[in-house]
Amino acid sequence: MNNTKSPFLLLLLLLHLFSISTAKSHIPSNCNPAADRSSTLQVFHIFSPCSPFRPSKPLSWADNVLQMQAKDQARLQFLSSLVARRSFVPIASARQLIQSPTFVVRAKIGTPAQTLLLALDTSNDAAWIPCSGCIGCPSTTVFSSDKSSSFRPLPCQSPQCNQVPNPSCSGSACGFNLTYGSSTVAADLVQDNLTLATDSVPSYTFGCIRKATGSSVPPQGLLGLGRGPLSLLGQSQSLYQSTFSYCLPSFKSVNFSGSLRLGPVAQPIRIKYTPLLRNPRRSSLYYVNLISIRVGRKIVDIPPSALAFNSATGAGTVIDSGTTFTRLVAPAYTAVRDEFRRRVGRNVTVSSLGGFDTCYTVPIISPTITFMFAGMNVTLPPDNFLIHSTAGSTTCLAMAAAPDNVNSVLNVIASMQQQNHRILFDIPNSRVGVARESCSS
Repeated sequence: MNNTKSPFLLLLLLLHLFSISTAKSHIPSNCNPAADRSSTLQVFHIFSPCSPFRPSKPLSWADNVLQMQAKDQARLQFLSSLVARRSFVPIASARQLIQSPTFVVRAKIGTPAQTLLLALDTSNDAAWIPCSGCIGCPSTTVFSSDKSSSFRPLPCQSPQCNQVPNPSCSGSACGFNLTYGSSTVAADLVQDNLTLATDSVPSYTFGCIRKATGSSVPPQGLLGLGRGPLSLLGQSQSLYQSTFSYCLPSFKSVNFSGSLRLGPVAQPIRIKYTPLLRNPRRSSLYYVNLISIRVGRKIVDIPPSALAFNSATGAGTVIDSGTTFTRLVAPAYTAVRDEFRRRVGRNVTVSSLGGFDTCYTVPIISPTITFMFAGMNVTLPPDNFLIHSTAGSTTCLAMAAAPDNVNSVLNVIASMQQQNHRILFDIPNSRVGVARESCSS
């Protein structure tokens, strides 16, 4: 299959256009919150014209790739820490989402409602939001809790206070502290009304950040879509029945927007499923049974231990919205990479870029890559696993081995490999569905 034009070529072109046109009148009309309707929300990439988090000036292609890889490294360390210990699910997400969210949705908090952009995170439970008066939080993205008549702090004796990390009491209010990277965060556990599209979730519990120090200051809030009690699913059982799907947009989309569909209504009927696995060490993560991987027509030789699910160690495969590029444990990645190189051609020179070790400076014909899960196969087109430089002179396999300094038994199916697919999380029936869909609007 011949390579098509790179999504990254279009991405960097659009970033250039963004940098020379910042007037609000140039924001597309579909950025209007009215585009969120029923139980469906638009999902924006941070580079969308609708996103205030887009870069003020474009990066070079190489710098852009290297920066995303560095953020993925922090994300993988975070995911590894989740499976490596028994602890409460942290309110804050990984540094990758805190410093630069990948996908965001609109949400309304309070009475009267204030519109905020919250980052999607399927590997965390609770929401957190920078609040008014926060020391060290960006002043343009805080929630003005003092202007909401329905806002209330939760007392120390509330059951939710036992579900946050490092709970503490200042007077009668439940507080907690987090440390990550070079930053620390102090927050209160609070409740207020949450509105998503036209749906209302009254008395929604979240972390209200009051102080942030260090270089990893969070620019926006977070919406946790994990399976724990403080997640959106846990707090909206009667409304959404623990069911949601998302379709992550391709960088080829002019507006970089996909969708988040909440609840069982209007979910796809023609869709393939694989069972969800539950890890008691980290019950919020979405584990699936990845059995094997096919490159072209060949199922590559991967040791079963590299893919096997093990609840005692945290080993296995997770689907994660916050990691950009899929990471496989070293034996699995090496097998996939070597077969990919063989099919591209042994006489073609291979180079590297940052964490990517399979790059080419000449045009190539790429095989497909198929993830073979229990009950379903997902065959990816080249746009889901190849990245190209702006000039088209360099092409890289956009997967990598799990880094040595994180849990070496965790495979992560990341957002680039998910784009232009509808990913359906059906918790009551303990399954995940995948269907091809043009997600961009």
